[in-house]
Amino acid sequence: MSSSPELEEAIRDAILSKPDAILDDKDVMHALIAANERSMGGNIVDLRGIAMDRLESRLDRLEDTHRSVIAAAYENLAGTNQVHRAILRMLDPEEFETFLRDLGGEVADILQVDKIVLVLESAEDEEDPVVRRLHTVLAVAEPGFIDEYLLNGRMGLPRQVTLRQLQQASSTVYGPAADWIRSEACLKLDFGKGRLPGMLVMGSEDPHHFAPNQGTDLLSFFAGVFERTMRHWLS
Repeated sequence: MSSSPELEEAIRDAILSKPDAILDDKDVMHALIAANERSMGGNIVDLRGIAMDRLESRLDRLEDTHRSVIAAAYENLAGTNQVHRAILRMLDPEEFETFLRDLGGEVADILQVDKIVLVLESAEDEEDPVVRRLHTVLAVAEPGFIDEYLLNGRMGLPRQVTLRQLQQASSTVYGPAADWIRSEACLKLDFGKGRLPGMLVMGSEDPHHFAPNQGTDLLSFFAGVFERTMRHWLS
């Protein structure tokens, strides 16, 4: 600090006029505490200073947690809005082919995925006229393909929603797009008693877009709505 009386008086007046500004400035408070410790000498243990350091560290951790919770809540809200918008768009078409085409168009854009494919188990082959017209969004596979695809060599029952990263995507599912799909969300679909299962697959070029440690609640909800919509069309 300068030895000038005028400067000292000016600083003193500034502090007295706005003491809260000093208390709210972390850097200034650190400097004042450090100066206080130096004035006491090295042989004195300042318990109050230690306590304040611990409280400050705890406050920093609480602030970090608070920011993380807010960010997670915002991300969850954004994801919920995305799924709701996609469902509303999915319910608009009045014809089945338009419904399927929209999956690979506006619905995929809303969900921010690069590819959506509906996989149906059927005895029909890809030479069927409908399958050929909708080959970019519709794939047909032999009975049993979906469970085998979801389990990928594992034992047990497939989950309704499977999220995973891919080294090489399936050409049976994605066609030519298999060359660049690097992560996927697979939604197993139940179309009702007496019908073979289906699967809605969302693929992304980003290998981190879908990963096994992500939550699946919103996708489970989307799968439930899609199942009911498909039952309506199939009936």
